[in-house]
Amino acid sequence: MTETADQTTAEPTILVNDVEDDIVRITLNRPKKRNALNPEARQALINALHETTGKAKVLIISGAGRTFCSGMDLSQVTDAGQDAQDDLNKTWVQVQEEIRRHPAIIIASAEGYALGGGSTLINTCDLAVVARDTQIGMPEIGFGFYPGVAAPAAQLRLSPKRAAWMVLTAKRIDGQTAVEWGMANLAVEAEDLEAETLALARHIAQFDPVALEWCKKALWEIPMHITEWRAALEFGSYTNAQIHARTDSHQQGLKNFAEGKPNPGQGR
Repeated sequence: MTETADQTTAEPTILVNDVEDDIVRITLNRPKKRNALNPEARQALINALHETTGKAKVLIISGAGRTFCSGMDLSQVTDAGQDAQDDLNKTWVQVQEEIRRHPAIIIASAEGYALGGGSTLINTCDLAVVARDTQIGMPEIGFGFYPGVAAPAAQLRLSPKRAAWMVLTAKRIDGQTAVEWGMANLAVEAEDLEAETLALARHIAQFDPVALEWCKKALWEIPMHITEWRAALEFGSYTNAQIHARTDSHQQGLKNFAEGKPNPGQGR
């Protein structure tokens, strides 16, 4: 386990635990602040993502104290000038880029509150499992702000009207609605959240790490950057060429099929 201490409280802000082979859990650990991330915690999260690069096929990001993340620590913003606020936004952007570029598949496991930056984390993680009663929202309009990181993430993931609802109303949606809107993959009872998230992580951890990494790259490229049909298909071929140049797992998969042996995740 790795702990990174909050300089003001001497408490660990981020915990990194090996769950089992190929699965690591990163826990946001400021429960008294509903896991709002101050600059130290955001840097600790970036450090944790760096530390786990190449060490797991799947990362789980969750929050301590039965809540996920209430976003930016507003106590850091109240007296900050515009330059300082811009710096705070830059570190949030860096967190999202580290998640996007990380070779592991990253699952958000959310319950309680996921507000502002917490909703951003759900949108940025590759997959999300949420408690049905999780409260997800963007309160920024009430403070006279456009949600500078949370809104773009939602606008890229959700339909325009649904993203506009979250940005313009400050109303929260629950975990079940998040699944219906395509923001999360599974909504479960809060008491089942850990078990269901771990079951999904174990399922994904069966697969070849190179194939997972390059599938993740393709999921971010199409349609985020590539929207034209032929270009997308060509990138699909390029992705497979990159996988096959780095691992021979596909050869074993085809051999298993020829011999009537199931591959990981294959139905009977």
